[in-house]
Amino acid sequence: MTMEKIDTLVIGGGQAGIAVSHHLAKLGKPHLVVERGRIAERWRSERWDSLVTNGPAWHDRFPDQKFNELDPDGFAPKENVAAYFERFAADLPVRCGVTVTALHQDAQGGFLAETDQGQISARNVVVATGPFQRPLIPDLIPAQDGLLQIHSNAYKNPDALPQGAVLVVGAGSSGAQIADELQRSGRKTYLSVGPHDRPPRRYRGKDFVWWLGVLGKWEMKSRTPGTEHITIAVSGAYGGHTMDFRRLADAGVTLLGRSQAYQNGHLKINDDLAQNIAGGDANYLSVLREADAYIIAQGLDLPLEPEAHIIGPMPVAALDPIRTLDLAGITSVIWATGYALDFGWINIDIFNAKGAPKHHEGVTDIKGLYFVGLPFLSHRGSAFIWGAWRDGGAVAQHIGARPD
Repeated sequence: MTMEKIDTLVIGGGQAGIAVSHHLAKLGKPHLVVERGRIAERWRSERWDSLVTNGPAWHDRFPDQKFNELDPDGFAPKENVAAYFERFAADLPVRCGVTVTALHQDAQGGFLAETDQGQISARNVVVATGPFQRPLIPDLIPAQDGLLQIHSNAYKNPDALPQGAVLVVGAGSSGAQIADELQRSGRKTYLSVGPHDRPPRRYRGKDFVWWLGVLGKWEMKSRTPGTEHITIAVSGAYGGHTMDFRRLADAGVTLLGRSQAYQNGHLKINDDLAQNIAGGDANYLSVLREADAYIIAQGLDLPLEPEAHIIGPMPVAALDPIRTLDLAGITSVIWATGYALDFGWINIDIFNAKGAPKHHEGVTDIKGLYFVGLPFLSHRGSAFIWGAWRDGGAVAQHIGARPD
């Protein structure tokens, strides 16, 4: 088996790996990025066809390169995002089509990566495989003939599904946008809504990502207790709009509470739809209030938007909720239920009981071992494009400062 030696090995060629590589190159540090597929593979093959970024092009990018082909206030389609990273990485040492199957410490205090193309010995390793590793599908509805069950990462478009009604479980950005697309295509669509945050797309002339910045919300160091699994319902689709479940209900989507249990072809539904919608409303209004207070404190001249504070009546589905859903007629279930980390290939004692790496802003207690691209690695924005850039720079600086 071949053995290759490199100072720093970066595992993963998505936004985090490319960011680290760029910063290492600027420091003149020799390194290699290995990627199992193509650059930004998950953007290419593990997202639905019509996906666009949830933040505008001026925001969801690296500081050193713009989306020149897009309106800065527009939302980049996934193909543009993949092409963006590919262009950015053109002069970086990225090797595609290499799968790392195991990572060990070696006897010299470095690391040995086993790949499907040989072994790589490295003094430093940066794990940049991202947060979207193992799709989670609850063990709720048993497999049965005539019912397709897929995770949202396998959904492509309405025409790729069997004819019939569709149940979407999960009302974060992915679930809400997929349900919206399905309804617009003419499909009978059910959407199971859990707890969520629901920020305004724009308010008083500024996008919500701008508000998160000036209000200091991107800098949050960790999730607050009780919000570890809260999802954000926001959309850049169709030009970008505030995700309001009332609008989806008015358009024909049947809203449900959280899915609870399965019995004899029927899905038991929690009576929590009104509670979950109200929680999203409270989050929405809190952002508006904080924005208004910031405008006054800073003396900004931004247009008033009193109509944004008007919340419509609770949907009928929340006032008279469905408690049991007959799955007859439903031919597809799309589980927009998130992901779990999967570091089973790393044979190093650096993980907590939940399988997450123990680190401080990406730096572990194992000398030379780093992580980039994970949620809240150093702040709330860490798993976003610009956040990976920032964290990647910090990790590259740490590597550059290591004594030889």
